[in-house]
Amino acid sequence: MTDLQKDVQAAIDELVESGAERGVQVAVYRRGELLVDAVAGVADPETGRPFTSGTPVYSTSTGKGVTAAVVHVLAERGVLDYETRIADVWPEFAAHGKEKATVRHALTHATGVPGVPVGTTPEDLCDWDGMCAAIARATPWWEPGTRFGYHPQSYGYILGEVVRRVTGRRISQVLREEVAGPLGVADELFFGVPESELGRLARLEDEGPAVELPAEVMAQIPFFRVVDGYTAAPLAALPDAAFGNRADVLGSDIPAGATMTARAVARMYDALLGGALVSADRLRELSSPAVTGVDEVTGAPATWGLGYSIGLTPALGAPTLFGMAGSGGTAAFADTATGVSVGLTKNRASAGEFGTVERISRIALGLD
Repeated sequence: MTDLQKDVQAAIDELVESGAERGVQVAVYRRGELLVDAVAGVADPETGRPFTSGTPVYSTSTGKGVTAAVVHVLAERGVLDYETRIADVWPEFAAHGKEKATVRHALTHATGVPGVPVGTTPEDLCDWDGMCAAIARATPWWEPGTRFGYHPQSYGYILGEVVRRVTGRRISQVLREEVAGPLGVADELFFGVPESELGRLARLEDEGPAVELPAEVMAQIPFFRVVDGYTAAPLAALPDAAFGNRADVLGSDIPAGATMTARAVARMYDALLGGALVSADRLRELSSPAVTGVDEVTGAPATWGLGYSIGLTPALGAPTLFGMAGSGGTAAFADTATGVSVGLTKNRASAGEFGTVERISRIALGLD
């Protein structure tokens, strides 16, 4: 056992024993070698079923990095181009002035369609054709490409429908056949999870009772205004534990998130770094800043590569890091400077706090 494996294992054991976390997985690759494959805690609090390295976890926006990887693999093969106009492959998307929006704009959250219709339910999110139709007919908040703002749910449908239109296959199938399968992780990296696999998944739990903000407070928070249209009405499909435990959600293609193990997603990032999925030139392009400034949705400074947050979190912040973190406190990323790739999944949704991610990532990167 390496010192790094021991250090990470000790850290997650402490998190579980203290009650801060219920179950945690961490994997670290470096240049093709699995350096850390650590797990602690239970996958199902009700039954006590243990967490294993092979237990997939629903991981909200951490999955956006997987969606981007599918797009980059198709671009590498010439199936699409970053400058491809979305409406050229999906004509309905041109409605209301979106005809110039490109795949690059979608990857950088710049299409101007960050919201979903008011009252969108989990059942609606499971309806691929319905969601794509709603997004296609939406009026953009800004001229595509002139500004950017985080697209919490629409990101996955926009890129996923582009993938479907250019390949004739659902994005879950493309992921399995073009990325997860060749990397040997097809049973640990999913969009829509097959029904036969649902019993393997970790059960999510919320960190504590939901905090309900007054409507007048929510109205001042750009994120809430955008994802629910122009209103501050309570969201009907917040990505809480109940949402992430639903069989219909887990079984549907909703590629703003994904279901994965830490080692599978770390393997995917390692393959991006190592040339197994894309060329060195494409790696440089996708991992370099493409847009930077104040995010129209979160109201905070942000820098995006092509589908990836550059720096990941403020506490990490290195410009050589690219990846995605999820609202429940999961993350996966790679460091182009060191060749290290990290995946962290867990089943206690920590309401957007990234303390565990930052602590473990600093250990994995040799910063602590």
